[in-house]
Amino acid sequence: MDVLEKLSEGWRWSGDVQADMVAFLTDHGCSQTARHSQQVAAEAKTLARRFGADEVKAETAAWLHDISAVIPVEHRLQAALSLGLEVLPEEKHAPMILQQKLSQRIAETIFRIDDPPVLSAIECHTTLKADASLLDKVVFVADKIAWDQEGEPPYLGELLLALDQSLDRAVWVYLGYLWRRRENLSVIHPWFREAYEQMGESINIK
Repeated sequence: MDVLEKLSEGWRWSGDVQADMVAFLTDHGCSQTARHSQQVAAEAKTLARRFGADEVKAETAAWLHDISAVIPVEHRLQAALSLGLEVLPEEKHAPMILQQKLSQRIAETIFRIDDPPVLSAIECHTTLKADASLLDKVVFVADKIAWDQEGEPPYLGELLLALDQSLDRAVWVYLGYLWRRRENLSVIHPWFREAYEQMGESINIK
């Protein structure tokens, strides 16, 4: 029995993604993540409406973006390897980052999500990636607005102002915020680096 079979053993799905997400996380002791995911879903729906993305897809990706919280950080590397996921050297060093790939696989396998754009948005919601889609960016920014820590994000004011210009500008605010603090990061994920470099070029920021 693999890790996903163990997680879903005895579980009965209703087909309502939001209700199932809340119940699944709560059943596994992750009610705080469920609350965060609901907040991200609300932000994602608002941003999708504002910038012309599919609201249902945005909500679905946001509801499930952190579903792998059910796998403890210390078990994520082994879980990813056992599921045949591509694991980058940076992810081996900092397995916490594997949560985005593991969430994508759980969404696909346990929640039966077969929509590539939704799965893509889940898979890159932490780091983003080069050639990110509109939906990828919506879920990425929604997650940064409704962050899962105490207090208000230090970049929030600038990010919200940037949204008045464009979604890309808001993406850039967060990427730049993280890049300026890269020396304090445990790793620099290559997807993040590629997204940062490409976004800087696309909006003509040197």
